Amino acid sequence: MLEEFEGGKPVEAKVSAVKGKAAMGGRNAPAGSKARAVKPNRRSEETINEILQATEEVVLSSGADRISILDVCKIAGVSRGTFYRYFSSQEDLLDTFSRHKRDSFHQVLVSTISVVEDPEARLNALIAFIDDYLEESRAQRLLRVAPEYALGFFRRIFHDSILRFQDTLDVVFDDWDAKLGVKLDRELICEMIIRYVLSEILVPETSGRRLLPARVRRLVASLTMGSTSRTRR
Repeated sequence: MLEEFEGGKPVEAKVSAVKGKAAMGGRNAPAGSKARAVKPNRRSEETINEILQATEEVVLSSGADRISILDVCKIAGVSRGTFYRYFSSQEDLLDTFSRHKRDSFHQVLVSTISVVEDPEARLNALIAFIDDYLEESRAQRLLRVAPEYALGFFRRIFHDSILRFQDTLDVVFDDWDAKLGVKLDRELICEMIIRYVLSEILVPETSGRRLLPARVRRLVASLTMGSTSRTRR
């Protein structure tokens, strides 16, 4: 699930991770170059974030298989030497980019939804979040230009997203459990919601998404009743 999110913890983690690697030199760094240890600071975080944003533009333009480090450096406004202070290769860059997008998605999900305390309002907030994500996401474009990379990314974040959705909807599930008198299959419900989001990316609704909130509600209602039936058997 891709989205245009600002960098945060993922960038800080990358700064920390590259300290040892930069001291030893990038695996594919130009011959003869001497990489210096990178101290985690605001400037380093900004540089990494600019490189990752540039990576997204290059991937969406030419695909992941044909990504050019020179193009990334040009868009980010950094030199190759600066690039290799933080990334050892194209593979390292793409791996970090994937983790950055995954962590950013979850970070925004939690910060947007978890502040809502009322169960019904939190469910509404999740539905609005999904609607906004599908409206603004570049995932469909990524799927067109880099299908193998996009599908790999979806697989990579799938199970972690189920756990994040469960945590985010904890008060909603608690409320449903109390009202229905049974313990719902939270994992299954969250899994099906995420599968629905992915289906909208892979096979978008031709009539538009104006009915999406109602469809998500029907999906949740069906899963809730299904979980109730299985639990009572």
